[in-house]
Amino acid sequence: MSNYFDERNEKTLAAIDELLDCLPDFAREFNVGIAMRTMPLTRLGYLRDVRVFCDYLIKKRFRSKQIIELTLSDLAKLSPTDIEAFIDYLSSYTLDGKKHSCRENAKERKVSSLRTLFKYFYKKEKLDHDIMTKVDTPKTHQKPIIRLDVNEVTEILDEAGNGEKLSGRQKTFHSKTAVRDEAMLSLFLGTGIRISECVGLNRNDINFEDNSFVVTRKGGDTSILYFSEEVADALRKYVDWLDDQITEKTPFGSRVYDFDALFISGKGGRITPRAVEMMVKKYAKAITPFKKITPHKLRSTYGTTLYHETHDIFVVADVLGHKDVNTTRKHYAAMSEDIRRDAVNKVKLRDNDLTDETDETDDDE
Repeated sequence: MSNYFDERNEKTLAAIDELLDCLPDFAREFNVGIAMRTMPLTRLGYLRDVRVFCDYLIKKRFRSKQIIELTLSDLAKLSPTDIEAFIDYLSSYTLDGKKHSCRENAKERKVSSLRTLFKYFYKKEKLDHDIMTKVDTPKTHQKPIIRLDVNEVTEILDEAGNGEKLSGRQKTFHSKTAVRDEAMLSLFLGTGIRISECVGLNRNDINFEDNSFVVTRKGGDTSILYFSEEVADALRKYVDWLDDQITEKTPFGSRVYDFDALFISGKGGRITPRAVEMMVKKYAKAITPFKKITPHKLRSTYGTTLYHETHDIFVVADVLGHKDVNTTRKHYAAMSEDIRRDAVNKVKLRDNDLTDETDETDDDE
C-alpha cells in the first residue's frame, strides 16, 4: 500500500543526513537525543534553525572557525546578549548567498529551536547553564483570523463544480478535475483537516457506512473523524468518477496510477501539497480576490464555524487535532468576542413573566 507519511519520512530523514554533514558534532548528538519524542519533520526544522544560528556564530562571534568546528564549549561562552543580537540579525541576513528576512513568527520559531537545543544539553549536564532562560521570546502580534464567510463557502464549492469564473485556460483543466476539486474542498470545509492529512488519505481510509475516515495527524497519531452526508455525497461522486476514469483509461490511462491514494494528480500519482495549495488559490481568487485563502484558512473556516456552534474550545481542539488547547485558544481567541457579546442577553436580572404576574396581583389587592 502507498503510504504518503512513510515516504515523506524517508525523504525527510535523507534531508537530515545531508544537513548534518555540514553541522557541528553536537547537532548530530542533539538530533539523536530528541529522535524518540519528535517526528523527522520537526527535527529537520530544528536543524535548519541551528544551521542559521551556527552560520551567525562564525560570522559574528567565532570568525576563525568553520561551522563544523563549533563545539559545546563555544556555546557555553555565549551570553543572553549574544542570543538577543542573533534575534536582531534575523531581521535581515544572508545564507548560501541568498538574502532572508524573518518576521515575528519566524523569529519566534527559531528562538524556540534554540531553547530546545540549550535545554537538551543542559539537561544532559553538558552545559553548566541554560542561557535561553534569560532570553525573552520575541513579541508577536495577534493576526486577524482570515476565513471564508458562509456565502463564500457556498460560492467556492459552486465554483469548483461549474468553473464559471475561471479563465479560458483554467476551464480547460477544470473539466478534468472538477469532481475531485469539489470533493477535496468539501472535505476541507467539512472536517477541518490539514493539507498533509488530506494528501495522505488512501481510498480504504474512507468508510461510507458510518461516514468516517482514518486520518494520520501531525505527530504520527491516527484518529477517526466523521463527515456530514453533504461531504459524503461529494466523496462518493468523486470515487465513482475515479473508478470510471480508470476503466476508460482517461485521463490517467497512459500514466502511472496510484491505486491507493484517494486524491490524485493529473499525472495519476498522489496529489502533492503544492498542487492542493494551487487548487485552493485558484478557486478562492475567483470568489474572494481580496482574501488570501489557503488550505489552512479553510481549516480556520471550519474551526470558526464549529466554535460558534458549540462554544466549546475543547471540542474544537479535539476535532482539529490540537494536543494543547492553548493552541486552539490562540488561533480562535478573536471569536471569544462574539461569545461575550451574545452573553449579554443570556443572563436576565428579572423574569418578565413573573414581574407581570406580580403587578397584576398588586392591582387586584
